[in-house]
This record gives sequence, C-alpha cells and structure tokens, in this order.
Amino acid sequence: MLRGSILHIKDFKKAALIYRGREISYAETISLVNRFASCYRLNEGDRTAVFAENRPEWIYAYLSVWRNGGISVPIDYLAPADEVSYILNDCRPSVVFCSHKTKEVLTEAVNSLKGDYRPEILIFEELSLPENAPDKIVAEPDKHETATIIYTSGTTGSPKGVMLTHDNIMANIEDVVDHTKIFTADDRLLAILPFHHIFPLMGTIMATLYCGATLVILEKISSEEILGALKQYGITIIIGVPRLYRLFHKGMIDKINASPAAKVLLKISRALKQPALGRLIFKKAQQAFGGHIKYFISGGAKLDERVGGDLYAMGFEVLEGFGMTEAAPMITFTKPGQVRIGSPGTPTSQTEVRIEDGEILARGRNIMKGYYNKPEDTAAILKDGWLHTGDQGYLDKKNRLFITGRKKEIIVLSSGKNINPEEIENRILSLSPLIKEIGVYPREEKLGAVIHPDFLAVKKQQVVNLRETIKWLVLDKFNLTVPGYKKIHHFTLVNDELPKTRLGKLKRFLLPQMDARTAETHRLRPDPDTQEYRALKTYLEKALDQKVYPDQHLEYDLGLDSLGKIELDLFLEKNYGIKLEDQESVAHHTVEALSLLMAEQKKTGPAETSDWHSTLQEKAEFTMPQSRFMQCTMKLATAPLFKLYFHLQGQGQQNLPPGPFILAPNHQSFLDGIFLSILLPNRILKDTFFLAAGKHIKTPINRFYANHSNLLVMDINRDLKSTLQQAAAAIRQGKNLAIFPEGARSRDGHLSEFKKTFAILSRELQVPVVPVAISGAYASVPIGRKLPKPGKVSLKFLPAIYPGQMDYDQITSQTRQAIAENI
Repeated sequence: MLRGSILHIKDFKKAALIYRGREISYAETISLVNRFASCYRLNEGDRTAVFAENRPEWIYAYLSVWRNGGISVPIDYLAPADEVSYILNDCRPSVVFCSHKTKEVLTEAVNSLKGDYRPEILIFEELSLPENAPDKIVAEPDKHETATIIYTSGTTGSPKGVMLTHDNIMANIEDVVDHTKIFTADDRLLAILPFHHIFPLMGTIMATLYCGATLVILEKISSEEILGALKQYGITIIIGVPRLYRLFHKGMIDKINASPAAKVLLKISRALKQPALGRLIFKKAQQAFGGHIKYFISGGAKLDERVGGDLYAMGFEVLEGFGMTEAAPMITFTKPGQVRIGSPGTPTSQTEVRIEDGEILARGRNIMKGYYNKPEDTAAILKDGWLHTGDQGYLDKKNRLFITGRKKEIIVLSSGKNINPEEIENRILSLSPLIKEIGVYPREEKLGAVIHPDFLAVKKQQVVNLRETIKWLVLDKFNLTVPGYKKIHHFTLVNDELPKTRLGKLKRFLLPQMDARTAETHRLRPDPDTQEYRALKTYLEKALDQKVYPDQHLEYDLGLDSLGKIELDLFLEKNYGIKLEDQESVAHHTVEALSLLMAEQKKTGPAETSDWHSTLQEKAEFTMPQSRFMQCTMKLATAPLFKLYFHLQGQGQQNLPPGPFILAPNHQSFLDGIFLSILLPNRILKDTFFLAAGKHIKTPINRFYANHSNLLVMDINRDLKSTLQQAAAAIRQGKNLAIFPEGARSRDGHLSEFKKTFAILSRELQVPVVPVAISGAYASVPIGRKLPKPGKVSLKFLPAIYPGQMDYDQITSQTRQAIAENI
C-alpha cells in the first residue's frame, strides 16, 4: 500500500487470509481484488455497497471499489430489509454485492426503493470472474476524497452515513503499524466482529493487510470455533468488544472461584500488577487461548474495569481504545506496556484531545468529512474542526483519558440531578451473577430498569423465586448504598436480550418501549380454546386480580411469588392430580405452556378449589430447639441497656391471649426481634418462637445459638410450603409464633405490603393474631446504619384478631390497618 493511500496491497509472499482451512496468499488476494474490479464499472465518486457476511469475497469486493474509483459502502449483513432500503435510498449505490445468505433481504429492500432507482446486484456465488485482470486503478484519488461511507449503528435513532477519506483511514493505520508497532508481519489475527463496522474493518482488515500479517476468517462464530482457531493457527491478536472479553472473563473466573488457592493467587497478581507474573501463574489460561496471545484489543464500548483488571492479572495485556466511526475510529489508544485499568489510553499521534464543559473533543487527520446528505447534523458535531464526541470524561496528568459517561445518555431528572446510567448498571451487574444484562432508564421522574436474567446461573443456584431474589438480594442491596435519586424504583424481567448495536452498545432509547411492549405484546395473543387454559386463566385472574394472557411468564409478568406458586401447585394437585417439581415449573413458565402440561398430565376431572387446610395437616419433619438458655441470657443482658438507650416502652401486654397465637409486628429494624423478646412476659416468651431463614444460620456459632434459643430455622424462600407445614406443627404443639408480615425491613420507615402467610396459619388453625405496632425503631436504626442512634422506641400489643370465618385477605387487611393506626 502507498503512503497516504490504501489502494495498493503489497505482496508479502505469505498467507494473507485463511478461510475454511485454506491459505490465500497475498498474491492471490491482489489478483482476486483486481478480478472483482473487472466485473463492473463505476463513474468517479459512484458508490458501491457490500452486503454480506464475513468471508474473503467481502474483502475482495470492498477493495475493488477503490480500484474502480468509487466509494465503498459496507452494510450490516444482519440488517432488516427496511434498514437496508433506508441506506440504499440515502446513498444510492450503483452496485451492491451480496451473498446467497443476504440475497432475499436485499431483494425485499430493493423492491421497496423509491422512484426508478435500482442498483446492479452482484452475487458472490454467481460471479463469473475473468482468469486474469490488470493490477491497476482507474485514477489515483486525492487523499482528501471520500473513500468509504459507513453508516453508524444508531444508539439514538436512524443511522447516519459517515464519510471517511483515504487520509482518515491511513491516519489510524499508520499509528498502530508504523508509530506504535502493535501490528507486525509476524502477527495472526482472528476475525470475530462483523466487517461492516469501522472497528473491525480498520483493525482486522486494513491494518492486517497493510503490515503483512495474516487474517483468519471463521465461517461460524461460536466459543468452540474461536478456541479451536486460537490454538490451530497460533493467533496473536484478538480484536473484540467488551462483551466478548466479559465472556472470556466469566469462563476463566468461574474456574478460579472454584479453587480457593487460585482465588488467592489472582488477588496477589492483581495487587502486584505484573502481567509477566500473571502469565506464569495462570499458564493454563494462556494455553486455553492458544498460548500465543500478545494483545486483546478492546473497543466499541467501555471495558468493565473488573474484567480488564482480572484479565491483566492473568497475564493478558488488554489494549483498550476510545473512538467512534466519525474518527475512523481511534481517538485514544493504550500503548503496549502502558495499561492503566479504567483508561482507554492516550490520544493517538494523529489526534488532539481536549475537554470542554466535561465533553471530550477531538481533531486531527482521522476526523471525518461529515455525514452524507446531512449538513445540519454535520454542523452540530463538527465545530471549528473539533469533533464533539458526546462522551464525557477527563484527562489525567499523564494525558490518559477516562470516560465518565455518554452526554446523550445522562439522565436528567426534573430535580436537576444528573445520573450516569452506565455507572449504575455496572454496579448492579457486579452484585450478582443472576443478572446477565440490565438497562436503566428514566420512568416517571425516577429510575426504572429492564433486566435480562442469566438463566444458567438461576438454574445453577436453584433459585425458586427469581423476581423476589433480584428485588431483595440485588436491587435492594444496591438501593441501600446510593442516594434516593439513584435508586431503582421499578424493574421488569425479560426473556430476550436487551436491544443493542452490532458491537454491543445498548440502545437505551428503546428500553421504555421494551417495557411497555412487554405488556402490549401479550394482549395480541389469542387465548387457546381448551378447557385447561380457561380453568387456569380463571384461577390466576381471581388469585392475582388482574388480566391474564397466554404468553405471560408466571413470575416475570404476573409477579407470582413463593406463596402464589404454592397455591398454584395446590390448585393443580387437587383439581388435576398434577405434582410439579421445581424444574418442571421452570420449564413450563408461561400460562399457555402450563395449560398444555395440565392437558397432558391430568389425572382427574377439574374440581373447585385448592385446600390449605389439608396441606397444613400433613406431617412435617423438624426439630424444636434443644433448650432456650441463650434466649434467657440474651434478654437478661440486653434488657437494661436497651431500656436505657432506646427508652424502650411496651403497652398492651394485657391483650396477649392464652396461647397459641401469632404475633404480627411491623418491621422497622434488625433489632425488632430483641425489642419484642424484652417486652414479652417471661411466661409467654418461653413458648414464643421466631422464624429464621436458614441462610442466616450457617456458621457453627449461629447454629449453636439457634439450637439453644427461640429460633425456628426454616428454608423460607426456597421451600415455603414446608416452612408453613413446620410452623403449623409448632402451633399445634401449643407454641406461639412471631412472624413479620412485611417479610423484610421497611426501607423508608413506612408500612410495606403485608404477605398473607400468617393469615393462612391463623385461618386454617383457628389461632388469633396479635398485631404489634413498633414505633421509633426506624429512626434509631435506619436501613444501612450499623450503629443504632439513641432514641425512643415503643411497642404496642394490640387487641387480638380472631379469624373465625374471615378469609386470608380480610385477616391480612385488618392486621395491617390496626398497626397503621397505631404507629
């Protein structure tokens, strides 16, 4: 290739490409480019589009356009017909290359074009190439003439055609080959990303052919194919997006986490920040990638710092860059040996960078001419030669760039608060492997989120109630650590991946539509005309008090919680003779799918109602605590201190009826159980037990305490049915139970929704409920505070509520109302 041009490929006397196991030499590549060019003619400045999957013919076709004096236009081979039609209408190419795989979509797009315009279509598999063609070009273009028009993927709307000149392209190539020498003739690269995008186009094709390296093209992209090619061909450089490296990282970190020794070694390696040591320690990880990797090159989006840090600690040098199509694409890049986790490096040798009002601006040889046919959009982003990137960041003393957010994606609430959604998303992703993707967006002046769970992790961890688990163990955990305006107030679980560009950038503007469409799409599905579906729909609509549609997910869409699932299981068992295992419940997760299972496995004709009474009469195997001396010791030790520190007072102990009964307090702090124990008379306390989740009683000390106190350890979240049966057995033994109906501590001091678990026990066993109103505890021990503040805490034992013939909802409602009126 000539300096200042990309029109001439040099014959390096070696393999330029490898495809389907066959080596294609530089000489053959040059010949094929010329032969492709001889198949069509262009006038100067005519456009030619390439619409096909990654394959050698894509490269021949793309480079042949410049031989004919034209402008190349790559199109995403997965683009739908309407998007292809939009691009064709916008730039009007004279010729379009395609393959058999893309022919059908292209035909549909061409048929929808406006007016008389119709491009010539050349299909790779049907081309008749001459045996030889001259190695020449129509005319040497000026280096400032447009070489290619690349349509942006559009994270905020319709794509725009970015006009890049021959000099724009050479600016970045010279930087990575001649200036920093990242690419050399000895390298072998693996083509993973689609060629149509500027990042792989420049890094995978242009820089490779310019320096004399070899490019391996995969026919199929899968983890097996990638790992096989890395080993078979001795790949030295991988060009990928953060999503790819996140997958690499997950595979390795899962194995490391399974070994305590490996976890310690990774921690040490991270602290030392010596990649050579990491390569030695994690030699097996290196060998898994073929053992020849020099660099992982990352671009297209910001690399997660945890991923980058762990890969670096394992000896992989991740060279992260920052840029955009409009900069061809690099603006900053990490030089070898200068990795700084969290930074995409320093400006390229061809680029100036400055920060203006927090926004990153760039200018240099690599900056585009403008948007094709869009002068207003061009003027908005190019001002006095400076490209306004729309990204926010800062430069440190070593001129390294740090990205803090995307200007267009910053959420601005009416309160004036600015929120970087990516920061929130990364924090939440780091909290749990149950979330595969999350997108945060503004919703009614608060933050909402669309979440795509990692179903493999859900299955591995045997999560029964996914929505409740994510709500309390992930989102609530996050919300406790951030100010109010950053809290997630609403979330939707979805089965499909979130909308993204081809390089993995989130299309945030589609999230509200995705949330709304989830509900709207359900309404379009007709109801199946079967007796089982009608019976199931009637049951669910009555139980949940909402409309039900066939493709709704029982948990994600209908919000069926643990108790609701048990009642559904009882309905199926009593009316259809079906007993569902947990795995079956996961497999048949929509209303329609469950109705099909009902039709397939039913053993009896439909009856009328499910029966909690008989369920609670079933024998439950569990052991009562051996003794309760720890309970007495705890009360003696804490009562004087708590009464003094919290001015603890109790009222209404005379309302406590003869046992057994259920205490139903509101939940304001982690000390509520102790407050309750101190204020209960000893004669009642000795027969009163508190339900405790098994996940909190794991250590030997905790187990010893539980076995010698008034705690009943049960697997409340994983097996609520057994929990209720065990609780019923304790009541039948004459024991009182303390159950917090809210299920979790109040997040703001106000009453939350009451779950009806306690009401089921009360109604079916005919034992009274004593509402307990706790006041002042939240002010002394607000959520997130470890050390209590002095204050005034009071507990009121309210008149007992006798179930009689009331239903569960009535008992629940009366209990909540009584407490609400007394706090």
